[in-house]
Amino acid sequence: MTINVGDRLPKATFMKATPEGPQPVDSEEYFRGRRVALFSVPGAFTPTCSARHLPGFVDKAEELKSKGVDEIACTAVNDAFVMGAWAQSSGAAESVTMLSDGNGEFVEGLGLTMDGSKFGMGTRGQRFSMIVNDGVVEQLNVEEPGAFSVSSADYMLERL
Repeated sequence: MTINVGDRLPKATFMKATPEGPQPVDSEEYFRGRRVALFSVPGAFTPTCSARHLPGFVDKAEELKSKGVDEIACTAVNDAFVMGAWAQSSGAAESVTMLSDGNGEFVEGLGLTMDGSKFGMGTRGQRFSMIVNDGVVEQLNVEEPGAFSVSSADYMLERL
């Protein structure tokens, strides 16, 4: 079953790269009491994700915050080291929190997995974005396979 607007996010544990090494992030604690713009990419360092998806949220960070977003977060079925390296190399570290969903537990709980086996990627998260308000989905934008439009920062901003 796929998550819908009005649903509470599933409980999951993300991993976040820190100077002390990967640290667990409890999803319930992370989303509690704040409004988060969350987006998911099929993979860090992949073409569309690196050239368009992540840069859009970096470029629009201040506009999103001016519309009541407390934090911007990106998740992918990649390990915390990869997510941390991607944040550093892309210049996103100051504006986007990278939350590793290395085992796909979170996207599985959302019902938003995809099969990337034909690309050697295995099970990954679909490309999507959402506004999460105190752990509840307020806005949900799920892409069709291979597309990039409704999960963009621009699309999200138009609906805030």
